[in-house]
Amino acid sequence: MTQPMSLTGLSIPAEKHYDPQYDPLVAQNPGAGRAYAPTYWVASAGAPPPDDGPIRSDIEVDAVVIGSGSTGMATALYLAQEHGIQATVLEANQTSWGCSSRSGGQGQNASGRLTRTQWIDRWGLDVAKKLDREIRTGFENFKLLTTEIDCDAFDGGHLYLAHRPQKMDYLRNETRVRREIFGYDTRLLSAEEVRRDYCDERDTAGAMLEQEGVGIHPLKFTFGLIRKARALGARVHPGSPVQSWETNGGIHYLRTPGGIVRTKRVAVCTGGYTGQGLNPLLRNKIMPILSNSVVTRPLTDAEIIATNFRSRTFLTDTRTLRFYYRLLPDNRLQLGSRSSVTGAEAEHSDHLKLLTDAIARKFPPLAGIQIDYSWWGWVDVSHDMMPRITRPDPKQAVWYAVGYGGNGVSFSTWAGKRLAERMAGKDAGQEVFRLPIYDSPLEYPNMFGLVRSPAFAPFRRIGQRILYKWYWLRDEK
Repeated sequence: MTQPMSLTGLSIPAEKHYDPQYDPLVAQNPGAGRAYAPTYWVASAGAPPPDDGPIRSDIEVDAVVIGSGSTGMATALYLAQEHGIQATVLEANQTSWGCSSRSGGQGQNASGRLTRTQWIDRWGLDVAKKLDREIRTGFENFKLLTTEIDCDAFDGGHLYLAHRPQKMDYLRNETRVRREIFGYDTRLLSAEEVRRDYCDERDTAGAMLEQEGVGIHPLKFTFGLIRKARALGARVHPGSPVQSWETNGGIHYLRTPGGIVRTKRVAVCTGGYTGQGLNPLLRNKIMPILSNSVVTRPLTDAEIIATNFRSRTFLTDTRTLRFYYRLLPDNRLQLGSRSSVTGAEAEHSDHLKLLTDAIARKFPPLAGIQIDYSWWGWVDVSHDMMPRITRPDPKQAVWYAVGYGGNGVSFSTWAGKRLAERMAGKDAGQEVFRLPIYDSPLEYPNMFGLVRSPAFAPFRRIGQRILYKWYWLRDEK
């Protein structure tokens, strides 16, 4: 008989242990009922909210949402709250097992990897302004939710730090674009102002301060969405991965270990954990990228003084493979950045050293500080760097909301609201759904400027290794 092990109030059979090398690009499935990653969020969130247990028999339901992260739970919440539809949420492992229990928790006024300047370059000023209005509205909705859910929210804005003096011209232009074109109260700060008013960050040449930014405990936040959705009739089934998916006569048959779920409508909200075999509509459409995070022991009063931490405003830097970091409510430093290319390499010590070296460089008084939590997780990067909340094939009642590129903490909840509208058939004729994130499917990979094609998919990670070397040389040399 297998002995269970305890994790935040859960009793988990030993064979359901955390798999540190899980890789959605090559794994056949994400497992069934696997344990959480050993993150700070899991350790500090408290017991997960009640759920409805794994699927135990064949059932027929009105709508299925795959994935119980913030996108999936927001979709279920808004389906019930605004459209009277009680969704059934299928989760492969524990509730909010993927991005929501591993992310940086930085709620920015953004989504995808492109800046507002890049929106203008790609789609023109008119579309960029409409997209800004949509994402800003989503941010305000997220901000409201953080006041309703106990998630350690800190509404302190976002500091975008130049990691080299040459990056200040870039930040000056971005500040100008945000102020003059989009009407934000964005300001440029000198390195001295950053160190005096926020923290003594030694790796910066200055910063752009965006007033819009809320740092949260991402797992507490998603647990709150689960409670809200279940109170309105949504059902949440962990330990219920979709192991096969067939569609006949407009009915989807989703086979889980405990039974087949029949439904007419399916939304996929699996983020960076979207497996290659889930559905052909998503095969080769997402590039999962690993990100590493660490959280230190609590800083002493002397260390707080030495690093001059005066705010819990979160920070990112201008490296292409950026670092993201902040002081947490219990005075621990959280810091994250890129990790390995494949899951098989994720445990290599070089990836942890990248982060501990960054702590020493950015905050010299903390060099060698004890790391209490270290983990990694997959980020869903689309091949054109922008998310999609769409129905890719009008002949199939299948929708997805994925591709946030690491900027999904705030926008994921608004994506869930829009996804719920689409599933309820309320999107017809609405001008907003003509925006590029809504009116086209995810694209295939594009290798070095060539035509986008599924033929390039097997070579994505070769290209990724080359790009990582190039980004490092460009950023550091």
